[in-house]
Amino acid sequence: MTGLYIHVPFCIRKCPYCDFYSKPYSAELTELYVNAVCRNVAALKGLDITADTVYFGGGTPSLLTAEQVYDILDSVQKNVHLHTPEITLEGNPSSLTYEKLAGYRAAGVNRLSVGVQSADNSQLRFLGRLHDADKAYAAVYAAQRAGFENISCDLMLGLAGQDIASLTASIERLTDLPITHLSAYMLKIEQGTAFDCEAVRGRVADDDLMSELYLTMCAQLADKGFEHYEISNFAKQGYRSRHNMKYWQLEKYIGIGPSAHSDFHEKRTACPADIQAFVAADVQKNVLIEENIDRFEEYLMLALRLSDGVDFDELARRGGRDTAESIFAEARQLEKHGLLKFHGGGFSLTDDGFLLSNSIIVHLLDCRKCTK
Repeated sequence: MTGLYIHVPFCIRKCPYCDFYSKPYSAELTELYVNAVCRNVAALKGLDITADTVYFGGGTPSLLTAEQVYDILDSVQKNVHLHTPEITLEGNPSSLTYEKLAGYRAAGVNRLSVGVQSADNSQLRFLGRLHDADKAYAAVYAAQRAGFENISCDLMLGLAGQDIASLTASIERLTDLPITHLSAYMLKIEQGTAFDCEAVRGRVADDDLMSELYLTMCAQLADKGFEHYEISNFAKQGYRSRHNMKYWQLEKYIGIGPSAHSDFHEKRTACPADIQAFVAADVQKNVLIEENIDRFEEYLMLALRLSDGVDFDELARRGGRDTAESIFAEARQLEKHGLLKFHGGGFSLTDDGFLLSNSIIVHLLDCRKCTK
């Protein structure tokens, strides 16, 4: 089945670490945007698409009104076959109220992703967030009261002033909330952002501390009953992000909105990051990024992000038996160093291996070259 991603490119204020495409919120422009999204969804009608996930990402999707979310989902319902869908909306605590959350739930949203980032107010100020810890907790409890049973929180690692004690305190507080999922991202200084300066680089965690923070978090979340199912994602049993799993499992997805990407009919395309062009067009003009994609390399890279890992038969199907055997032989060597573990007909990275995932992937891909 297909996933549908809707990029909502509006923010009250740009976070200093964020390089995602967004523009200052405008009620008038947002209404034009919603109309454009509905036109693009209507254009899918003749494609006979069955979707089981819809994801509102951003930007700040929680700047949309409940009525606007309803209009978009109503268009989806009329033009796409929906099959027991997971419908996720990202929200910032500063723009989440009980009334709005109840409206989202009534509109059909059944999964909420809350951008908490930290339970430490000094770290939230460093990140330029518009909320404090109490506001974040209140948003999660309001979501629960509004009927949400599937709630995810975001957490960031490597922040200025963050040490093992403050991280474990944040995790303790967040896991006491009624959440089913947690996404944890290492702070990366992106080029062109407000954080792209030496003053900030000197305040954030170095590689050694970042590794210690990550491994501490993995152990603590395991103790709390969260499955470490992807490098940066942890879930209670049965609550993996079904939409994001589509990316990691090479399933089809269609992106709508400026900067949104699609992988559909063996072509990877993107909508230009231009809100004015998006609202002016009858249907978004996607740009071809890639076709005839090398799914072997993608499979290896993405499968190693997951605790499910790489399956021998699938690897052989995509790259040939000789290549699969060569990669598995090299993986046995990495197993001796505690970076990989074998299970069933495949292998996956350990928590220590996740920290070196990029290097391990490059190393294993070199085995393919040796068999050509």
